[in-house]
This record gives sequence, C-alpha cells and structure tokens, in this order.
Amino acid sequence: MAGTPSRDLRLLRAAAELWDQDEQEIGFLARLFTQTSLPYRDPGDKPRWERRNGDLTLSVRPGSTGYPYGAMPRLLLNWLSTEALRTKSRDLVLGRNLSDFMRQLGLTPTGGKNGTITRLMKQSDRLFQASLAVRWEGEHRVAGGQMNVASEYNLWSRPSDDPEAHTLFPSVVRLSGDFFDEVTNHPVPIDLGALRALRGSALRLDIYCWLTYRMSYLRRPSTVSWDTLRAQFGSELADTKQGRGQFRRDFAKHLREVLLVYRDANVETSESGVTLSPSRTHVPFKGLRDIARSPYEIESSTGSVFGNEGGLAAL
Repeated sequence: MAGTPSRDLRLLRAAAELWDQDEQEIGFLARLFTQTSLPYRDPGDKPRWERRNGDLTLSVRPGSTGYPYGAMPRLLLNWLSTEALRTKSRDLVLGRNLSDFMRQLGLTPTGGKNGTITRLMKQSDRLFQASLAVRWEGEHRVAGGQMNVASEYNLWSRPSDDPEAHTLFPSVVRLSGDFFDEVTNHPVPIDLGALRALRGSALRLDIYCWLTYRMSYLRRPSTVSWDTLRAQFGSELADTKQGRGQFRRDFAKHLREVLLVYRDANVETSESGVTLSPSRTHVPFKGLRDIARSPYEIESSTGSVFGNEGGLAAL
C-alpha cells in the first residue's frame, strides 16, 4: 500500500469498517436529489444554475449570500430528509449545539476561515436561502413548480470559541411544505455509514445516492451514455472533447471509490457509457410502502409533480 494517498487510505478504512458492520444505520433522501443535484463548485455571479437528467430539470437561484455547493449541502439534505421522516414534522432542531449537529453529519469540527464550522454555517444559510424550481417535460405534457428546502430558519450567527457550548436559542429550520411532501411521499433509503465514508467528495455522494435509487427498481441491464451522465453529473465542464474526456476520467475514478462501499452494485464502464445490471440494493426498501401510507403523508392541492411511479428521470 506504499504510495497510496492518505485520502484513499481513509476511504479504504471506512469501507472496511462498513463491511464488518452487522447492521446498517439507515437514513433517507428525497428522491428528487437522487435524480438531480446541486453544484459541485460555486457558480459565482450566474443568476441561475441548472442540472438536467433526461426530462427532469432542477434550476437553482441563489439567495443574497450565494449558491449552495459541494458536499456540505448534500449532507444537510440527507440529514433533513432523515429527520423529517423520523420526527414526522416540518420543524426540526439542528442538534443540542453546533458540535452535536456536526457529529450527526459525520463532520469533525474545525475552526478558522476555511474550517468545517465556518463552511457548514455558510452552506446551511445558502441552502435555506436558495430558490429551487423543478420542471418535467414529457411527450404530451409539461409540469413544474417551486420546491425550496426551508420556509423559515434560525441558525447560529457566527462560530463559537467552543462548538460544544449550548446557545440560548437552538438552531431550527421549518421545512417548506413542498420539500416535506417530496421527502415523505418519495423517500429513498441510504446507508448513513456510506455517506460518512464518501463525504470527502460531492460527486461520490451523488453517484452513491443515484446508484442506490437506480438499483431499487432496475430489472434488466441498462447502459447510460456518457453524454447523459455528463448532463446529470458534470454539466460544469465544457462541452468540448477535452471536457468530455475529463468528465469520463473523473466519473470513472469516483465510481470505483463508491463501489468500495457499495460492493454488490453490478456496474461496468465502457466506451459507450456505464452499464448497470440488476443488483442487490445497498439498503432494503422494506417498509417504505407503509411510510407512503402513513398519516403524515401530505398531498399538495394541485397534486404532486413528482408522483409518477417510474420516476421523473429518463435515466
């Protein structure tokens, strides 16, 4: 193992720990975010950023503090989805204190301008300020709507010298009705231990959640073209020969890392794309039918844009 980068060693150790676990720690993610995702890097001054997956398009407009991007908002979305299902409530308390909340996300509190404390606070604010719009275009109809994550929030205003310290008022968020509906009506189970192992890369997190969802309903082999994958996972790269080649290399590398964690996924790469074959799901979907029938399922008055049985995505 000489010469192996420390980051790779950490991933291997984390994957080995998952292999030895008798039970999984199961969380959830709103299905929409297994089909589309947020930016990997800061889009800067763009008034709008889009990600497309087949017929489904997610558009993000930033608030006054900028775009949410990277791994932090993805970990937040996983936590919010899991807590919404666990508590059956739109009103969520973000831990006893900042340090407690970071531990729940699988993060180690570090200070400084670029530390995890500062980045989490900034990305939380950006995620809750952002305006999200979803659009689905089928052969005979078009559907869409707004789906912001939060309708209200009250967060830590600045890093404390002691992240273990309790604040006078807890940090809280009230999920928007549309986000709560999407989570409770269409939850995708995920392994929280896998997320912690993969948290060093936003692309790894996205690939893992996408694979987990795809394998839950895949019944025959399906090849997803590199162009389709690039539209979903790599739209920030230039549509040039160099950009397409860079995406293929990046995606293949991160896919290999995800497969260290999700070992049962039957996946092969080729010149034409990535072929998925029916595989054992990483997290059992047992019990989700009961969740969908639970009393706290809330249908919007106009019906759910996201309610198609086969999912919105063409993938």
